[in-house]
Amino acid sequence: MNNSGSSRSLRKAIARLNDQQPAQLLAAECPSRAVLGHITSRWGVLVLVVLLDGTHRFSQLRRAIGGVSEKMLAQTLDALAYDGLVLRIAQQVVPPHVEYSLTPLGREAAIRLEVLVDWIEDNFPLIRAAQEAAEQQAA
Repeated sequence: MNNSGSSRSLRKAIARLNDQQPAQLLAAECPSRAVLGHITSRWGVLVLVVLLDGTHRFSQLRRAIGGVSEKMLAQTLDALAYDGLVLRIAQQVVPPHVEYSLTPLGREAAIRLEVLVDWIEDNFPLIRAAQEAAEQQAA
């Protein structure tokens, strides 16, 4: 039996039991698409994978994720917190600081993304060779 189909059927059955409308990412109007965008954006993937190592302050995240601007990091963290994937804790100290960590839901997503990140890193020489071949063919 196809695991993908059976797990999808199981998710739909659970959603019906909970009286929830199941997400349908392929439907244009489905609000779950925004969540997909938050998780799979360049910065979303990197934030989630970095937070697998534990709680980080904003400045630590910015240093760990090369090339991200403060604005993009703040927007990404806000979106992931809104979706329930990242927990934002403001410490009541002087000077104040904020810490970010994964929720259980965020940890589950990050573990899955880490597999993709590892695959890209492991296979990048092959990917780069394919890109170079495509560039030569186009020239």
